[in-house]
Amino acid sequence: MIPAKIDNPIPITTIREKSVESIVDWFDLHKQSFYALGWSYLRNQQQMEELFYRSIIKVHKELPRFKKETSFETWVTSIFIHTCRELSDDRSLQASEESEQHKDLFNALDQLKTYEKEALVLTYVKGFSQEEAAHLLQVSVETMKEHLFSGIQSLRKEMGYGSSFHGCKEYHKNYIDYIEKNLDRSKKIDFEVHIYHCQDCQEDLATFQDVMLTMIKFTERINDLLVPLSLMKNVKDRLAEEEKHRQQRNKKRKRIGLIFVSVFALLIGTGYFSGVFTNLYYAYAEKDQELRAFLQHGLGEALNLEAENNGVKIKINGVIADDVQTLVFYEIEDKKGKNQYRLNNDDGVLVKNQYEIMGFDNSPRYFPNDLKSKVNKEEKNVYYGKISLQPLKKGKGTIKLKITKLQKLDSGSPDGNKYRLNGEMEYKTGEWNFEIPVTKQHSSEYALHAKTAVAGIPIQFNKLIIAPTATILQYGISNGPSKKHVNGLFFDHLQVNNKKLKADIYSNTFLYLPQNGNYNNFQIQFTPLFGEKPKEVNVQLASASLSIEDPRTIELDASHKYPETFEYAGSTISIDKVEVGHPARVVISNHEVKNREYDSLQFQITGDSQGETNSMGMNTEGVVVDKNGVEYDRSAPYQGIEQLRYLITVQNIEVHSNNVGEKITPKWLKIDGYNTTKY
Repeated sequence: MIPAKIDNPIPITTIREKSVESIVDWFDLHKQSFYALGWSYLRNQQQMEELFYRSIIKVHKELPRFKKETSFETWVTSIFIHTCRELSDDRSLQASEESEQHKDLFNALDQLKTYEKEALVLTYVKGFSQEEAAHLLQVSVETMKEHLFSGIQSLRKEMGYGSSFHGCKEYHKNYIDYIEKNLDRSKKIDFEVHIYHCQDCQEDLATFQDVMLTMIKFTERINDLLVPLSLMKNVKDRLAEEEKHRQQRNKKRKRIGLIFVSVFALLIGTGYFSGVFTNLYYAYAEKDQELRAFLQHGLGEALNLEAENNGVKIKINGVIADDVQTLVFYEIEDKKGKNQYRLNNDDGVLVKNQYEIMGFDNSPRYFPNDLKSKVNKEEKNVYYGKISLQPLKKGKGTIKLKITKLQKLDSGSPDGNKYRLNGEMEYKTGEWNFEIPVTKQHSSEYALHAKTAVAGIPIQFNKLIIAPTATILQYGISNGPSKKHVNGLFFDHLQVNNKKLKADIYSNTFLYLPQNGNYNNFQIQFTPLFGEKPKEVNVQLASASLSIEDPRTIELDASHKYPETFEYAGSTISIDKVEVGHPARVVISNHEVKNREYDSLQFQITGDSQGETNSMGMNTEGVVVDKNGVEYDRSAPYQGIEQLRYLITVQNIEVHSNNVGEKITPKWLKIDGYNTTKY
């Protein structure tokens, strides 16, 4: 009943030797099963061609890393599925005629969770064993069985049987193996004895078997999908065109290389070792563009320090130090696998002589994962990054850096981090030691005398610091008497001498400086301004987070029939529930998003008119919107989209008495004000 797999008719050694053409031939022989697999994700002919094209390119690129511990088909399928995931995010909403013809077969699968769908598709559509599918999805066999069970349970719901099983839970794990005749004899006898005496399990098993039979019929039909004759032809034509362009680029590179060698020889022959030579050299030699920019301007030291442990090699490529921080640029290569790792300042990175050579005036900056940069897309087992350490106390020193833990990255994760099944981040341990020589660079400070206002609140700009690693703006926010307060300013950019410098949103910090009148002091960092004296400075603000004092008291009565509404800050707010108890419960909601004034409310729930307060706990729901009111899925990655607002839509409040066991009767909703965002 499960489709049989075709053994690979082309030896792997032949594929290695014949390169792309041989891989295309292999895909041509296996196109039926891979077409069925891809169609369960995409169902758009143009994207199917793109899927096969990208997969062939990736298989060719990754082929030197193929390990014979796994079958070639399993390895290729892992690449194919990853490409399916990439393309399915951009899937066209327009289905082709063929997808309409088979639409009823796919609707149920589309409703499943990703792990359920992939478990079912790999096992039944692609025909892998549970062990092979588990290996491919990087989960245990036991987890794979749980995913299959969960997937069939979800299909059961979509087919109208309901989502709950009423049989005995301890026997659920035997359903699939029993139906597929894979249950060992002792367990099979025990299971059949139990089934004979348990009516609920009999009904459950029968329904479960119906769903599995439907899945198998679905598999037979999906594998009957006709692969268009044009599919592989179009893919081969694209590959041929790409090869033609590649050869043209290689010829161009050879010409440039000959010119460069000639120039290089001329420079050597004339003894031309000035900064021009250094800049030219680093422009070609350093892959990390950010480090390259520093080196081209004569800032910092280019290094080539290496340490290898536990199958991972770490290289320190450069270091730049100033009064703000010490930046260390690194490269991490997974020598035995296809993983990317990064350094985390807070875990596994130690400067052994920190107290001897480093000051504590500034905190190290945080740098997010940078998996989207060009250099980090080139190789799946290499990651280029940087970490920020405290500035040096003196002009020169040697940093004794010890690394014991590396953070594993995942380009498919919303935040770029790799997680274990229990939700914890995944790490690689070992020990890598470096002695990094470093020289501190000078910084320049310039006084500013400028003021503006945000929502009527005075803002003043005090100082500009130009350091090799950052451009820093120091500013003050008035904290004088007012019903409006600025919680935080968010900057778009700084323009110095007509050069636009991007703001680092992670660097906006409070300064512990002597208070200047009624102003609190802050600073924010921008990208570096190399070797220029500022003549004109312009600041472009992006948004401000404000607190508005606007008191209002609403009477609550648990005997009333809720919901009830009231008007506040231009919105209609609903009180959905008021319950007496220990704890008492109050639910407030406002699902308006467009043109809404407030982001969240500042309030208390009290038990009497005198304002006696109790402890409150709260669960909230909300939506993320941009400055134009466009909503974003909170579970999806929206990093890089700036000027976002988080609007609270539902607040579930629990009010606990300070006296153990005492019931609370909610009497008053006392609103002090609200938080809002102004662009």
